[in-house]
Amino acid sequence: MILDRPVQAIKRVNFLADPSSDRPDWAGRNGNYIRNRNYYQARSYQSDLGGIEFCVCPMPRFGRTGGRETEASGAILVPEIIVDSFTLTARWIFPVAGPSLKNGTITLRGERIVAIEPHGMRGADLDLGDGAILPGLVNAHTHLDLSGLKGKLPPSQDFIRWIRGVVQHRRNLTPEQLAGDIQIGLAGSLKYGTTLIGDIAGQGLSWPFLANAPLRAVVFFELLGLPTNRAEQTAREAQLWLKEHPATSTCRPGLSPHAPYSVRASLFEAACQLAQADQIPLATHLGETPEELELLKHRRGPFVDFLSELGVWDPQGLVHTLEEVIDYGHLLSFLVIHANYLKSNQLVQANRKMTVVYCPRTHAAFGHPPHPFRDVLAEGGRVALGTDSLGSNPDLNVLAEARFLRRSFPGLPGDQLLRMITLSGAEALGWDQETGSLVPGKSADLVVLPLPPKDEPDPHDLLFESDSCISRVMWRGSWIDEHEPPSSRSRAGLKTKSAP
Repeated sequence: MILDRPVQAIKRVNFLADPSSDRPDWAGRNGNYIRNRNYYQARSYQSDLGGIEFCVCPMPRFGRTGGRETEASGAILVPEIIVDSFTLTARWIFPVAGPSLKNGTITLRGERIVAIEPHGMRGADLDLGDGAILPGLVNAHTHLDLSGLKGKLPPSQDFIRWIRGVVQHRRNLTPEQLAGDIQIGLAGSLKYGTTLIGDIAGQGLSWPFLANAPLRAVVFFELLGLPTNRAEQTAREAQLWLKEHPATSTCRPGLSPHAPYSVRASLFEAACQLAQADQIPLATHLGETPEELELLKHRRGPFVDFLSELGVWDPQGLVHTLEEVIDYGHLLSFLVIHANYLKSNQLVQANRKMTVVYCPRTHAAFGHPPHPFRDVLAEGGRVALGTDSLGSNPDLNVLAEARFLRRSFPGLPGDQLLRMITLSGAEALGWDQETGSLVPGKSADLVVLPLPPKDEPDPHDLLFESDSCISRVMWRGSWIDEHEPPSSRSRAGLKTKSAP
């Protein structure tokens, strides 16, 4: 069925509907859906998009679909659909998995990319002008449920003060406030061009929002529990949540043992066993602060007082080293969040499936020393970028993270930087076969970014040495900002080209 979303161009669709049914029928006009409740009279809708015709007609109880008889039972049947391709062009196309193409083209058919070609190989149906076409952006780490903290708890070098405020905030939230905060964070993510997100969610509560949003997601069920009874309870809750939340076509489950100071060693092990059994990713905050290292090495420091205040201090339950946590995840797709105080050899040699998720602006806001991401990259490791939450960041703009990093490290190659906010994040989250780069066969997930009126030897510099914002977002072949396919947008003031 394709009726749940627009497609680029349909030469002719015959919808056959049971006249006895009171369900609404759907047909398309100019790429949008219209509601038709009159099933007793055949109706044709002529589009001015290249002669595309849509027809709705009544049918008997049995119809013929694809050469075989099918019982209608009140359902809508689609006997024949011919979908045309649609081609976009812009000043630059950045596929990520291949060389950048000046004035190249990207051709779509339905939800899929079918061709990426240099200039002159194919005429374009839609010219996006002086801009860049990029893969949809990937935010590998955030906490949407902390969006209500924006501006209320400025980060500082006193991490314990900050995390104490986060705990207090969460305890005071009503379910309605929590739902509102998740929706605020989701709206911000979409605004900034995110088409794939990794969200760590208390009790997995962001699932219904992300599973129904126009993006892909991994929802990481957050596990907390240092005392034995709490750890065992959390493991049972995670197992039940996984059973109740199987992967969908756009949303997948993951697990997130929160951090070494808040998760018992046995709970880390249980989480890894569950993740391995279900082949789902695991994410944990690791090596985030010097206080964490002091706690694990000496069983002392500010975390002791903090955990005692919460009534959960149990030194016997702590892991002994960070390497112990890394070893738990050696067979998994493992996201190490932050890794501010880890060394590259700890992060690369132990697990080739591991991804370091670096949140540059949050890292800077807490005043941490330089991050080891460059050493990780130099040794062949994978690094993806995340925004963390609005509790430590002004927005959920992963492109702003990359631009911040470029200003901090001007020599960082632009192609590497772009990969860190696209394909590397998709690989970390397990979605790289579907999205993260512009490759034939992958989903048509892309964003459009206006470019400054100048040229650079490396065109990637145009992306990161600018303050322009994402202007268009496409997901699964449809513009999500206007809920219409690109063929409709070509009639709304953008330049169009005809095929040669």
